[in-house]
Amino acid sequence: MVHQRHSRITVAGSDKRDISLDTIVVASKDQVSSDLAGETVLLSLTSARYYGLSGVGARIWDLLREPVRASDICESIATEFEVAPERCEADTLHFLQELAKNGLIEIRVDS
Repeated sequence: MVHQRHSRITVAGSDKRDISLDTIVVASKDQVSSDLAGETVLLSLTSARYYGLSGVGARIWDLLREPVRASDICESIATEFEVAPERCEADTLHFLQELAKNGLIEIRVDS
């Protein structure tokens, strides 16, 4: 889950593209992140909003440091956290959509 920590300006738009298991995603270059006492803290450089990720969300963020297919994220999370694949896919795709909506990840086109 993405938790907003601080806001100074309003986000001016969002990514409307759907994310599927075949979508390649990566952390946006317009953010900085750091581990702070076991929680991943993100700062969007375009909106000046802070976000906090913990648990599964923080692990997904680790996987987003390099371009990765959403299905590969699901496979890693399902194995590491012993989650049913169908539940993992639904939750992960929703989480990735939220990250994209907040400008924290980029969606890449597979060529």
